[in-house]
Amino acid sequence: MAIKMCGILWSIGYEIADVGFLYIFIDKNFYIPYNGDMFGKFIQHQRTKHNMTQEHLASVLGISRPTYMQIERGERELTISEAKKLAALFDMPLLNFLGEEEVKNLEIEIVATKKKAQKKAVTEVRISVPQEKAEKFEQVLLYILAKIGGKPNIGQTVLYKLLYFIDFDYYEKFEEQLIGARYIRNHYGPTPVMFAKLMEQMEKEGKVEKLKSKFYKHEQTKYLVNPNKPVELSALSAQELAHIDWEIDRLGDLTAAQISALSHVDTPWGAAKEREALEYEHVFYRPAETSVREYDAL
Repeated sequence: MAIKMCGILWSIGYEIADVGFLYIFIDKNFYIPYNGDMFGKFIQHQRTKHNMTQEHLASVLGISRPTYMQIERGERELTISEAKKLAALFDMPLLNFLGEEEVKNLEIEIVATKKKAQKKAVTEVRISVPQEKAEKFEQVLLYILAKIGGKPNIGQTVLYKLLYFIDFDYYEKFEEQLIGARYIRNHYGPTPVMFAKLMEQMEKEGKVEKLKSKFYKHEQTKYLVNPNKPVELSALSAQELAHIDWEIDRLGDLTAAQISALSHVDTPWGAAKEREALEYEHVFYRPAETSVREYDAL
């Protein structure tokens, strides 16, 4: 049977109805053929797009940097297991990665509450963020960074998960939203959709500084709050601040791997499909590991 992948036809000896099931049957060390050096260039583009070094990716794949460089030059083929690791690092489905297809980006636009949303192209997903919600998200972020942003484990991944648990735990406890931000499911856990846009805006305003660091040999993106700018907390109630402090106390020392693993057993993440929005109502079906509310016995 012939399968078209990476731009060329190749044959395998299994009767498979759908390419999506291919990886169930073939060995993890099966090599993926290249279409010249185009696939290597695609991998290089994804690496630079995600601000990753060749050394870091080589370490993740368990190969030397010279061997990894051969991959980007199109001189060495990938195994299926290596392809899965790279797809996960680039936050894209495996079939998109193998097909050299970019995942459609979610476009974030912060608009005033009563402004009419402008129409976008059909191929884009547009999310309007009411201005007051964006301001509250910003205040929560700055408060977290002011308290623990300097700790070595607090990189972007930990921030994503802290925000998720702050939002979803608050909803389970009080049945009302704290930020009420939109989170989508990706390979490493819940991702707040408006995070990148707001961080970019705060960088331009000089409120935070973005930098690269290493934590136990793992590269991470960190954000440090500007000590010369006061942190505004007017949008947060005493109850909300107490809840954020509680989350920081119980989760603030976890590594990216630990807090991601915790988010993976949570019902809102488990119930969502890849890159689908997480539902707040699913917190009422949580397992004991993640539930934060005392329920009356039946």
